[in-house]
Amino acid sequence: MAQHDAGKAGVGFSSLKGKKKGYWLLLLLRLVAFMATASATIVMALNKQTNTFVVATIGNTPLKATLTAKFQHTPAFVFFVVANGMVSLHSLTMILVELFGHKIDYKGLRLAIIAILDMITVVLASAGDGAAAFMAEVGKNGNSHARWNKICDKFHTFCDHGTGALLASFIGLVLLLIINVISITKLHVSKSTNYVGVP
Repeated sequence: MAQHDAGKAGVGFSSLKGKKKGYWLLLLLRLVAFMATASATIVMALNKQTNTFVVATIGNTPLKATLTAKFQHTPAFVFFVVANGMVSLHSLTMILVELFGHKIDYKGLRLAIIAILDMITVVLASAGDGAAAFMAEVGKNGNSHARWNKICDKFHTFCDHGTGALLASFIGLVLLLIINVISITKLHVSKSTNYVGVP
């Protein structure tokens, strides 16, 4: 009998230790995802470059024009900034919920609400990344069929910063997908445990 109780205690301790590891892993993933999407938001929002070009020559006198490339000129990049900003806010909120929200669980819906919000966030992040990636491709290579000229040969810094923002955002998206899987798994395990616990 004593051995049986000791075995149960050992299993309980092992389960508690596993839950604690999972808790810290999820918290770390959310923190890194927040840093990635927040970095993408800031870099793209501050992305701006001004260059002066010779557009014509009259005799020996060159005519110059000063042009500025910034993210506000492209609706896809504006959406990218807004989407990543909202995703960053979600990640920060979920970090606070993970740290302080365990006592707040209205009718056992906390895990379900978190899983739903995580799914919505993944959709938002993927939409922003897809739109920005399309415009980045056009900016780099142009589109001869639509007669869209490339600009990255003229605004190198602008394109490099945009590429960096995209990479950071895609890293955040991958982490959000992993977080989403964990959230759904936690919800499933919780529901299964509650079901088994019902007499």
